[in-house]
Amino acid sequence: MFPDDNGEPGSPSADTRLPSLLALRCFAAAARLENFSRAAAELHLTHGAVSRAVRLLEDELGVALFERRSRRVFLTAAGRTLARAVDDGLELMRQAVGELRASASREQRWVLSCEPTLLMRWLIPRWPDFQARCPGIDVHLVAGGGPFSFGSGIDLAIRRDDFPWPDTYHTEPLFAEQVGPVCRPDKAAAWFSAKKGGAVLRAGAPRLHTHTRSGAWQEWATAAGQAMPDAPGQTFEHFYFSLQAAVAGLGVAIGPWHLVRDDLGSGMLAAPLGFVEDGSRYCLLSPQPLQLDSPQAHLLAWLRAMA
Repeated sequence: MFPDDNGEPGSPSADTRLPSLLALRCFAAAARLENFSRAAAELHLTHGAVSRAVRLLEDELGVALFERRSRRVFLTAAGRTLARAVDDGLELMRQAVGELRASASREQRWVLSCEPTLLMRWLIPRWPDFQARCPGIDVHLVAGGGPFSFGSGIDLAIRRDDFPWPDTYHTEPLFAEQVGPVCRPDKAAAWFSAKKGGAVLRAGAPRLHTHTRSGAWQEWATAAGQAMPDAPGQTFEHFYFSLQAAVAGLGVAIGPWHLVRDDLGSGMLAAPLGFVEDGSRYCLLSPQPLQLDSPQAHLLAWLRAMA
């Protein structure tokens, strides 16, 4: 003989089935806001969908959860009891999901966004060294310039500080920007002249410009204390193209040292006037300070060593 407290299958005392999670979420939002329309907007549902979910929940439980007055709704005593329980349960689920996601993110690759020309001409050529030194760190490199959001799938970003970013971003300086005119070595004699105290750019030397750094020549002239006479030239869509045009012998481009150092070393480019700091710098940006001995901190140390 079975004891009475086991109940009969299907009896009210034995029915421990939970209502649908969607119905409970609709109820929790409506209970917190005491407004079905605002709850629907928060959940990206229609007012009718939230109202039906709450009504079905009331029918399933056999109690009224809201007192409806005109366009307002107010929790009943039963509604307040259920709201506290549902809120506690949802919060436990949120915490568990957050912990699982955080754990998974530590094991998965993370995304580093870098300005395109710096990525192509400086970072990627050195990336095998980082992979050899830190084989357990999986980083996905993506090209991107200017403003961005860490909420868009970016974990870290390398940017030049020529635009404002939110104060909440953590900033780690990498290196100062140093710029100077560069050209193919066999063109240097024709486009630069030697004078007492150093070489100067000839007035007729063709200049290469770019839309993405339209003020590069003037910024260099200001930093170097040089005059900027009018000269013929071409304008390219991207900074990378102007540097490639300089390698091809089409003219003189303003080249940041970090972006042309490999070409200078290989003899593909020359910098007759050297380089000067233009007042800007590259930084590694993160949503919060980097933890000591974390993969991100190892990357920062490596970037500074490469600079």
